[in-house]
Amino acid sequence: MMTKTLLLSQDDIARIIAAVGRDRLMDLIIARLSEGLSRADDATSETPARSGFVRGEDAAGVLEWMPHHQVGQGITIKTVAYTPSNPSVRGAPTITGVVGRFDVISGRLEALTDGIFLTALRTGAASAVASRLLARPDSRVVGLIGTGAQAVTQLHALTRVFPIERVLVFDICRAHQESFRSRVEFLGLSVEAAALPELERNADIICTATSVGVGEGPVLAGEELQGHAHINAVGSDLPGKTELPREVLMSALVCPDHPEQALREGECQQLDRASLGPDLASLCRRPELGAKSQGRLTVFDSTGFALEDHIALDVLLEIANDLGIGTSIQLEHFPKDPLNPYAPSASAGLSMPTSFDVAMS
Repeated sequence: MMTKTLLLSQDDIARIIAAVGRDRLMDLIIARLSEGLSRADDATSETPARSGFVRGEDAAGVLEWMPHHQVGQGITIKTVAYTPSNPSVRGAPTITGVVGRFDVISGRLEALTDGIFLTALRTGAASAVASRLLARPDSRVVGLIGTGAQAVTQLHALTRVFPIERVLVFDICRAHQESFRSRVEFLGLSVEAAALPELERNADIICTATSVGVGEGPVLAGEELQGHAHINAVGSDLPGKTELPREVLMSALVCPDHPEQALREGECQQLDRASLGPDLASLCRRPELGAKSQGRLTVFDSTGFALEDHIALDVLLEIANDLGIGTSIQLEHFPKDPLNPYAPSASAGLSMPTSFDVAMS
């Protein structure tokens, strides 16, 4: 019997955050990402590299689709738009999108929700997972290059797995740099504006999350990095768009999230496949691969891939079900006669969404 589609609106997402709490929610995503990545293999999951096209008046703007198939469990597809002019011109986030969950057998839409919060949450969590595997465990100073929306969850996630004491920030947009303090006030950390050389000299972990244009990078010189520094390179998401100097990559252990995708549009496009270190899933399966490099320069090339979205959506759906949040509607048209599109609706015979269970302990 066909079921309705569960919709999670922006108000529903706000209710989830309020009910669970930012810290607990981030902890859940970090834990589930680490677990899910460690179990990922070609026999049980399929995550093609994303695809899309340039669109709109903004030359840097793209709209992409990101699919993931978990064999026997579900298919997640995220459509995500990257529009650097959104914050200043339209008062909207740089990254917008929606995420859908589809039934493997019938192909019908089971759930649909916002992709803005989900993307920020899982991207921060992915950096925390990678940093825990590659950075020194006693890392206390974080440097943030780019202080937009992604920087908030990058810092939040790192505070959940490291004893962070000091935060250094740099952004070419001084308004964003100044407002960052209030946006992360909930963390109770001192946030200091810093010139790039100072940030490089002092940071144990650096996150680059910028809107640098194609061919306009790098965003740091890399000449004064600490020998043990770890970098989460988050901003590269287009061919020709990079944030780090090639010299830094050549001297570091570079670990991509999705090798095929990273070679096409991440920092790894500056390297060849033979120069890459283990990918994030391999690091999660064999932590010793990263542990032996925690005293040297390391880079996590975070292009973002749909397995992360699939896992994050699982968590949100489970919480929504546990708390009774969301609206079930008949979005797709199911006529009583499936061979006649003009036949009356079969909605009278529809059941409620499949139950999701969540372990909140």
